[in-house]
Amino acid sequence: MEKIAIISDIHGNITALEAVLNDIESRGIKRIFCLGDLVLKCANPDLVIDKIKENCEVVLKGNCDEAIARDHALERKFWSRMKIGEERAKFLASLPICYDFYMSGHLVRLFHASPKSLIDICNPVYSNQTKLYPEIYKFDFMFENTEFIGKSKDDPIPDIVGYGHIHTPNLFRYKNKLIFNPGSVGFPNEMLNNGDKEDKTNNFSTLASYSIIEGEYNSKDLSSISICTVRVPYDIKKEIEYLEKSDMPNRDRFIYSLETASSNYK
Repeated sequence: MEKIAIISDIHGNITALEAVLNDIESRGIKRIFCLGDLVLKCANPDLVIDKIKENCEVVLKGNCDEAIARDHALERKFWSRMKIGEERAKFLASLPICYDFYMSGHLVRLFHASPKSLIDICNPVYSNQTKLYPEIYKFDFMFENTEFIGKSKDDPIPDIVGYGHIHTPNLFRYKNKLIFNPGSVGFPNEMLNNGDKEDKTNNFSTLASYSIIEGEYNSKDLSSISICTVRVPYDIKKEIEYLEKSDMPNRDRFIYSLETASSNYK
């Protein structure tokens, strides 16, 4: 049996990333896959990119990675683009969208948000129904073979889908298949949080988050498999100090979110 750590949405938070990598190492896990969004929101995207390149076997592209890697981010001198430099921007631009592998006879597919785009929202707490995707709440779309991820109708349909983007961990069954989200390493969010800094019940959701999938890696023979969510405390005050000492725009909003795991900034 082999364990694979699935991480996502680091968002420049080097303190949380180092804590998660230490936790992964303490469990003897050697293989790490990342679902994207290495940059934006926190103050050390350059250090995060270097650390991810050093430690992750698979790195996928997130919507923030794509945004910062675009030419317009350089032309407009976005803070994160200036911070990471051009070599790291080229690395972000080169990242793949999707990754498939077998685990204990199950085809596992990983991407940042959905097989349709880098920005779709898939959250079991809400219907996710929009005018663009009136049936999206049924979650069938998460298992589709689409041109966006380089798949055709002749490719196999995954049994398990892992995705990031929403910063909130989940794990649920759907029509004999499985969907999981590792949550966010660097910018955890609980969509139902009230955003009150005095509400101590928010504290658990501010912890860094990742998933572990355990089974027979690269095996098409059906056997035991498990997926779990791990929450890791880290020094939030240290990360906030990085932001306070930086000249990053909107850093007060990001500090608020780190402290509350909420996006309800007022």
